[in-house]
Amino acid sequence: MTISSSLNAGVMGLNSNASRLSTISDNIANSSTYGYKRSQVDFSSMVLEQRSAAYSAGGVRVNTFKDIAATGSLISTGNATDMAVAGRGLLPVTDSTGVDSLAAERELMLTPTGAFYADQNGNLRTQSGLFLLGWPANQDGQVGNVSRNSGINLEPVNISASQYTASPTESVELGINLPVDATKSGAPGDSYPLPIEYFDNLGRAQTMTLEFSPTIPGSGYSNQWSVEVFDSAGDPLTSIGDLDITFADTPTNGGRIDTVNATNGATYDAATGRVSLNLPHGPVDIFIGRPGDSAGITQLSAPFSPTAVTKDGAPIGDLQSVEIDEDGYLKAIYNTGFRRTLYQIPVGDVPNMNGLKSLDSQAYSVSAESGNLYMWDAGTGPVGTVSGYALMESTTDIASELTDLIETQRAYSSNAKIVQTVDEMLQETTNLKR
Repeated sequence: MTISSSLNAGVMGLNSNASRLSTISDNIANSSTYGYKRSQVDFSSMVLEQRSAAYSAGGVRVNTFKDIAATGSLISTGNATDMAVAGRGLLPVTDSTGVDSLAAERELMLTPTGAFYADQNGNLRTQSGLFLLGWPANQDGQVGNVSRNSGINLEPVNISASQYTASPTESVELGINLPVDATKSGAPGDSYPLPIEYFDNLGRAQTMTLEFSPTIPGSGYSNQWSVEVFDSAGDPLTSIGDLDITFADTPTNGGRIDTVNATNGATYDAATGRVSLNLPHGPVDIFIGRPGDSAGITQLSAPFSPTAVTKDGAPIGDLQSVEIDEDGYLKAIYNTGFRRTLYQIPVGDVPNMNGLKSLDSQAYSVSAESGNLYMWDAGTGPVGTVSGYALMESTTDIASELTDLIETQRAYSSNAKIVQTVDEMLQETTNLKR
């Protein structure tokens, strides 16, 4: 029984070291594979119940696994859509059949890195056939409420629909000064036009003109201005909104808005300091300032100065490139300088990373051993940020693998020697009959 157990232990040692050799071979072969996670073996002894004084060898068993939790170093590339997770976590991807499938029927996979490029349909994919998934953003660049425990709200990232874009103007911020001496008795009463370029919903540039006219009193200062708003998209000679603005002349609020009266289609909200106008392409809010506030329009002893006039929106633009920031937002950059958020790429995480099921092309899927998937915003919770222009190197260390290779060869030879020795002892036992 003891000799037989020795033979079994030797054979199990041969099998175990053969498995270790397989993992070493796999690691060395993929030492230059981006995103490859090193395979490892875990030896554990087997003990038989000892029923007599003679010892029975139990042998060894081996368990192999991928060290998916390990992270490789990142290298810089020249491609904006090369992506890698800097730290813990994996990017959501799918295969070619999942691109046109319903979300509930799509196979959700995870990968630590990918050299993505736009195919003929505009989908971001790798050469090995992994298609990037993300949450589509609305016009405001927000994702909204999405499921973080499944891929039901994920969509294949496609940039072809964003080749051209136009963002209409919805908000204008005014930071100007009106000269107080223009409201003085005997002043010439000249008006001050302020043309502001804006963009309609078709990407066309239009001009909205605010004409400031002072009220001239019989004596002293009136501190009052009337404002007419004209729009080139409609009748340029007809006002689409009128304002009567009175400025305070007190030690505490001198030069600041006191009251605003809006008429002729315009409305004023004193709480926000915004005037609402209805332009042909839709409503536009103009910030002129709150009563008693120093921001917006002021009336001081200085020339007419439109020092800070800003607006949102952008004219029609041609897509130049796409980039991803560290928060996982994939943004389109147009030749007009306009940037638009297209997708948010989440970072997936599971309680047991090494329990994920390994697939081809450095992809993984959720299993019973890995635990439930959760989609984090990049850089939050336990997951790392997303790095563009970067790929993750293999976690294989060639020096360590070669050292393990030598150890495995020695161990295999030693176990083979056990089998040879047992064979010789059994032969001797057989020879006793002669």
